[in-house]
Amino acid sequence: MILIWLILIPIIGGLLAWLLGKANPEISRWISLLAMILDLILVVGIWIQHPASLSLGEQGDWLLQFHAPWVPQYGINFYFALDGISLLMIVLTAFLGIISILASWTGIQERVGFFHFNLLWILAGVTGVFLSLDLFLFYFFWEMMLIPMYFLIAIWGHETRIYSAIKFFIFTQLSGLLMLVAILGLYFVHHHATGVYTFNYDDLLGTSMAPNVAMWLMLGFFIAFAVKLPVVPVHTWLPDAHTDAPTAGSVILAGLLLKTGAYGLLRFVLPLFPSAAAKIAPVAMALGVLGILYGAVLAFAQTDLKRLVAYTSVSHLGFVLLGIFAFNELALQGAVMTMIAHGLSTGGLFVLVGLLYEKTHTRDMDRMGGLWKTVPRMGAVGMFLALASLGLPGLGNFVGEFLALIGAFQASVVLTAIAVIGLVFATIYSLWIIQRTFHGKERETWELPDLSFRGMATMLAMILVLVWLGLFPKPVLDTAKPALQKIEQRVVTPYTVENREVHQHTQGEKAGIDVKTSGKQIQSRQPDREEV
Repeated sequence: MILIWLILIPIIGGLLAWLLGKANPEISRWISLLAMILDLILVVGIWIQHPASLSLGEQGDWLLQFHAPWVPQYGINFYFALDGISLLMIVLTAFLGIISILASWTGIQERVGFFHFNLLWILAGVTGVFLSLDLFLFYFFWEMMLIPMYFLIAIWGHETRIYSAIKFFIFTQLSGLLMLVAILGLYFVHHHATGVYTFNYDDLLGTSMAPNVAMWLMLGFFIAFAVKLPVVPVHTWLPDAHTDAPTAGSVILAGLLLKTGAYGLLRFVLPLFPSAAAKIAPVAMALGVLGILYGAVLAFAQTDLKRLVAYTSVSHLGFVLLGIFAFNELALQGAVMTMIAHGLSTGGLFVLVGLLYEKTHTRDMDRMGGLWKTVPRMGAVGMFLALASLGLPGLGNFVGEFLALIGAFQASVVLTAIAVIGLVFATIYSLWIIQRTFHGKERETWELPDLSFRGMATMLAMILVLVWLGLFPKPVLDTAKPALQKIEQRVVTPYTVENREVHQHTQGEKAGIDVKTSGKQIQSRQPDREEV
C-alpha cells in the first residue's frame, strides 16, 4: 500500500489545502509542505530499505508492486510498480515539490488554497505516471497532470497567460489523444494474438504484431512523449508556457513534466516496440542533436531571462533523447542522470528568476546589470547554477551529459561530434546570463533585498544535491542500472549482415536475435520474460 500512499498523500493534502486555506492561507502552505515532506520521507525510506541493485534479483523486475482489480472484464486493473528508474523519478518529484512550495511562499497571495490544490494534484499525477503499469491507468494520470497545470498558468501566470495555457493544453492534449489511440491499438492487437483483453504492461511486452503495425503504434507513443519532452519541432509550447507560468509552475514543468516524456520513452517505447524503436533510432538521435543546437542558439538570442532559461531546457533534453536512442547502458545511464540534474539546475534557475521578478518586476535583461553588489548571495547562487547548467566537472549535469555522449559515440560518431558543439554553446549562454544580469554596467538603480533565510535554504538544498551527484553519482547509477539493463536486453538494434562468419549466429542467439542467413538483415526479437 505504500505505493498507493505516495499518490494519495498529495491528493488528500491538496483537498485539505483548498478547503482549509479559505479560512487562513498560511494553513494551506503548511499542509502542502508537510504532505510533500511526508512523500519524500516515504520514498527515501523505500530507497534505503530496498536498494535496487540487490532487490531486483529477489522480486523480478520490480522492487515493490501493488495489484487490485478495477474493471477486470475489460482488463483494467490497479497495477503500480516501482523499479530503480521510477524510484529516482519519485524522489525527484517529492524534492522539487517541496522546492516549488517554498518558492511560492510569498509570491502567491491570491486564491492560495486553490493554488496549492492544483500544485499538489499535478505532483500526484506525476507520481502516478511514474508508478502506473496498467496502460489505462497510465493514461489517466497522464491526463490528470494536464488540467491543474492549465489552471496554474491561466490563473497565476503573467502577461499572456491565457494564450500560453491554451497552447500548452492543445499541444499536450492532442498528442495525448494519439497515445490513447496507440494504447487501444495495442490492446486490440494483443487480444487478436492471444485472445485476452488486457492493459497490463507485463502481459503486453513481446506482443506479436506485424512490423508496420508496430511502427504505427510506436509512433503514437513516441509523438506524445516527444511533445512532452519536448523535441524540436514540437517544442514551441514550452517557451511560452515557461514565460507565463508562475515560479512553481516553471519548476514543475522543467523539473518533472518534461521528465515524464523521457520516462515514457524509456518505459514504454523501447520495451514494447523494440524493433520499431531501433528503426527510428537514427532519426531520433538526429532530432536530439538538432534540439541541443537549436535550443542553445535560441537561448542566446533571448532578452527575457525566463524565456532564455526555457530554451536551455530544449537544449539539455536533447542529450536525454540522444542517450535514450543510443541503446547502450552508458548512454541510458547518462540520460537518467541528465534528467535528474537538469531538473535541479534548471529548476533552481527558475526559482532565481522568479525571485528577481518579485523584486524588480521585470525579466528584461536589458534593464538589469550590476546586481551583484546589491544582491551578492543571489549572484553567487546564480553563478553556481549557471556553471552547473553548462556542465562544469564535479556537478551532476557534467556526469549525465558526459555519459550520454560516451554512449552515443558508440552508436554514431558523427552525431556525437556535432552534439559536443552544444556544450560550447551552453558555456556561452550560461555565462551570458550572469554577465547580463549580475555584472557589467548598472542600467537602473536597484535597491533590492537579498535572499532571505528561506530562499537561501531552498537554493542550498539544490546546490548540495548537484554537488553530491557530481562527486558521488554511484548510488544513483547503481539504483538505475538493473532497470536500464532490462531495457537494453529487450532492444537489439537491427544491422546489415554481409558475409558474416558462422560464429555470429551463436552470438546472435545469446543476444536474443533471429539470424536470417538467406537475407541481409538481422531482425530483433523480443526475448521471453523467462529468458530476461
